[in-house]
Amino acid sequence: MKKLITASLIAASVTMTGCASIISGSTQTLTFKSVPEQASISITNKAGEKVHTGVTPATVTLKRGNGFFQSAAYDVTFKKEGFQTKTVQVTGTVNGWYVANIIFGGLIGLLIVDPATGAMYTLNPSDINAVLDENRTASQTGQQSLTVMLVQDIPENLMSRAKYITTL
Repeated sequence: MKKLITASLIAASVTMTGCASIISGSTQTLTFKSVPEQASISITNKAGEKVHTGVTPATVTLKRGNGFFQSAAYDVTFKKEGFQTKTVQVTGTVNGWYVANIIFGGLIGLLIVDPATGAMYTLNPSDINAVLDENRTASQTGQQSLTVMLVQDIPENLMSRAKYITTL
């Protein structure tokens, strides 16, 4: 009788789990790097909620799923003073271990466990390397520039040299 109960428990535990849940888990660790380093990063999910803020290089663990049969997606924004802001999207694709449920995990793993835990997805790209472009002002590129200001915002030393222009 004990052997029957033990065998039943083992069989139930094998059929009640999903392959992707066992092998991959419901979260994934991603690495974020930038050139130049020490750029600030902000990670937001589909709902627009910030899930992480920090500086590069960084290693962050993110959820793979966003509900039953829904993959997670994230926008990663890199910012550094003197450089252009860059946003990279991280999205979920079907994990190869999810397909193994057909052979090993059965219908419970295929239709319930892996979709509910989010383990059926893999986040891509898993290593994000952002190269930030340097900001260039018009004076740096040798081009002329025009600045529009209100009269009250013009410094006194410039206003003393200003000339009134009449309209036609």
